[in-house]
Amino acid sequence: MVTYVTALFYGVGGIVVAGVALLVAFQEKLVYVPVLPGLSKSYPITPARLSLIYEDVWLRSSDGVRLHAWFIKMFPECRGPTILFFQENAGNIAHRLEMVRIMIQQLKCNVFMLSYRGYGASDGYPSQHGIIKDAQAALDHLSQRTDIDTSRIVVFGRSLGGAVGTVLTKNNPDKVSALILENTFTSILDMAGVLLPFLKWFIGGSGTKSLKLLNFVVRSPWNTIDAIAEVKQPILFLSGLQDEMVPPFHMKMLYAKGAARNPQCTFVEFPNGMHMDTWLSGGDVYWETNMEFLEKHAPEQRENNTGS
Repeated sequence: MVTYVTALFYGVGGIVVAGVALLVAFQEKLVYVPVLPGLSKSYPITPARLSLIYEDVWLRSSDGVRLHAWFIKMFPECRGPTILFFQENAGNIAHRLEMVRIMIQQLKCNVFMLSYRGYGASDGYPSQHGIIKDAQAALDHLSQRTDIDTSRIVVFGRSLGGAVGTVLTKNNPDKVSALILENTFTSILDMAGVLLPFLKWFIGGSGTKSLKLLNFVVRSPWNTIDAIAEVKQPILFLSGLQDEMVPPFHMKMLYAKGAARNPQCTFVEFPNGMHMDTWLSGGDVYWETNMEFLEKHAPEQRENNTGS
């Protein structure tokens, strides 16, 4: 006769096995969501709808994937800082246009918005390995342009975009002036336990007490907590304390790890900020914080006049 304990053991085991099977089979669909439910993959609007000056840019990643991006300028001859913008995991760059419109107005900057592979008009299918290549292609393109000040390229990333931006910034100390992170996670390994709590005993990042027995099944770990320790450029951490998706302590952990080796780290909290609206709920303080950071770490290069 099967005892209660045995039945419980098999029941829990079955749940774990089922959960792991779902994770293995569908993890990319959990991490990357190019199409929001009920919407199409195409862009619902373009920058023209918001009267923005923009250029459609087509790139090739190093593995040949064709990528689409929008380069939006404050005005045609703008030589201000250029923000390389990396979005969250869900939807496409068109869903961020209202925020970017205000960013351009408030920060007097250009913004380059990349569609990751599989997102928007870009070809391919999203993966960590591939998106890292995509980000590099975007930065390489910006670095070769003659119509911007290439010494003032600043990476901005929110959530998944923060993970993307951290790796790119780490890999390009001579091309990226500074990094801005908003509501970013320590790693997908840690987020697995947030999304599916029973997994926290089997999957976890370097700073957790997880047994890490199943870390090997995670194909896109995005270990931001490890990458941030190698970033040498100035970093601004923007944390919404009401974030309902990424626990705010993730941002505190990232800051602690980065600041331990990098004295140019700044951490700012926004008490009412949720995952997607910190830029909105933060109001003037949010934009003033960003502007002060840019003025300090991506300043205008003034030529020295040496008269006779």
